[in-house]
Amino acid sequence: MSYVRPNIAAMAGYVPGEQPRPGTDIIKLNSNENPYPPSPQVIEVLRQVEPELLRRYPDPFARNFCQAIAEVLGVPADWVIVGNGSDDLLNLLVRACADDLARPIVYPTPTYVLYRTLAALQPATVVEVPYPDDFQFPLKDLVAAQGAITFIASPNSPSGHVVALSDLRDLAQQAAGLVVVDEAYVDFAEGSALSLVQEFDNVVVLRTLSKGYGLAGLRLGFGVANPALLAELFKVKDSYNVDALAIALGTAAIRDQAYKNACVAKIKASRAALTKELRQLGFTVLDSHGNFVLATPPQGNAEQLYLALKEQGILVRYFKQPRLDDKLRISVGTEEQNHALIAALTRLTQAA
Repeated sequence: MSYVRPNIAAMAGYVPGEQPRPGTDIIKLNSNENPYPPSPQVIEVLRQVEPELLRRYPDPFARNFCQAIAEVLGVPADWVIVGNGSDDLLNLLVRACADDLARPIVYPTPTYVLYRTLAALQPATVVEVPYPDDFQFPLKDLVAAQGAITFIASPNSPSGHVVALSDLRDLAQQAAGLVVVDEAYVDFAEGSALSLVQEFDNVVVLRTLSKGYGLAGLRLGFGVANPALLAELFKVKDSYNVDALAIALGTAAIRDQAYKNACVAKIKASRAALTKELRQLGFTVLDSHGNFVLATPPQGNAEQLYLALKEQGILVRYFKQPRLDDKLRISVGTEEQNHALIAALTRLTQAA
């Protein structure tokens, strides 16, 4: 006997990247975490936390954090909604907007698999539109799907490509419902869709502090959208969905753009070097605008290499699904971590 709803019993849950125990001697390149620590200003705020901050409920609207975002990104503070990671905001959008055949969730694939998971939880109908092999934007098919929500990850994971602003604008003009641009990796790219939010009342741009700011363990993200839409989403969110520590530390992080930009510059340089070295080993590597690369081994033996690397204490991401099962997604690490990875792959590919 099952005590849960039929859609929950039937679905497969989201499987995150493997998390080794703290202190384990592992090179972890499987979850697209920033290899560098958060801003020293964040650490200083953490050291000075007063017990009163923990005793009281946090600001349900995280207004200090919203004001910091307004100052840094040049958007009105009341156009910002804050979540327990951007995944929390994805969940709010699905709960508020999507359900049956008349209100499907639409997205191009391959992309972030949590979109499918959230749809199954609702439950909501899903329309998956395949990207062509060259990842040209399938605008016509996305519009034809008539989504209540159309999710577009840009930069996209696992491919690392970006969707042109002109394509996103065309989608916003023609879409039947919301267009949600998931910019989790935008700090490692050039350009953003943020300007579309004030052009179109059906556009939402999501960001996270997990990637560019080195705060994946904090769980803090935010969305930017028209206040009329946010008023509806506030009805769905938990009253205190973001804790007081996250608000305080995130505010310090977002204001230290100089530190974030310095870390991003190092990651971009390492990404270019890693891409070059993988290609020299015979891998096919897509140009990436994220803090990771998608690499196809010369012999297509991605799963074998994933397991062999794991035995040597190096974790990368392997997706056992069509169009990805011959590829590895590799997060950009420090220079030392990347060198260790290349050395291991050199041994493994030469042995093969």
